[in-house]
Amino acid sequence: MLMKRIAMALISVALLATSGCGFKLQRSYSIPAELQQLHLSSSDQYSELTRLVNDRLRINSVDVVAATPNTPTLRLISDSLERATLSLYPTGNVAEYELIYIVNYTVTLPDNEPIEYQAEIRRDYQDDPRTALAKSREMELLTREMRVQAADQIIQTLASIGTE
Repeated sequence: MLMKRIAMALISVALLATSGCGFKLQRSYSIPAELQQLHLSSSDQYSELTRLVNDRLRINSVDVVAATPNTPTLRLISDSLERATLSLYPTGNVAEYELIYIVNYTVTLPDNEPIEYQAEIRRDYQDDPRTALAKSREMELLTREMRVQAADQIIQTLASIGTE
């Protein structure tokens, strides 16, 4: 009985300590009330980025609705993946790339002009021509991870709009 009370006291202290320090679960943001209903617009409604942003909105209790004049709009304009050479092998082949994933998007609040934003995610990628198949799979995984981070960054932007 005494052990149960001690365990409950320790759990209570841990909960109070984590809530008091501002601890939040990953990907949980406080989206402002004016953005709780939002229209999501994209040039490709079936792209992976659009799906990820839609999932993040749903997780954060934002209703994605049809466009009306009084509905805020999140518009995903474009996304691109660029490569820049970082280093070369002595033979002249590329040894390492920097991958740059860029997403341009706008947020339009009712009766306001669109505000433009850009999410930019960077990763280093080592290329080895001897393991082409494994490297192509690694590239796919890195690209997906970069899209996930860009979607999270878009939701962070939405959460910060009410504080601007």
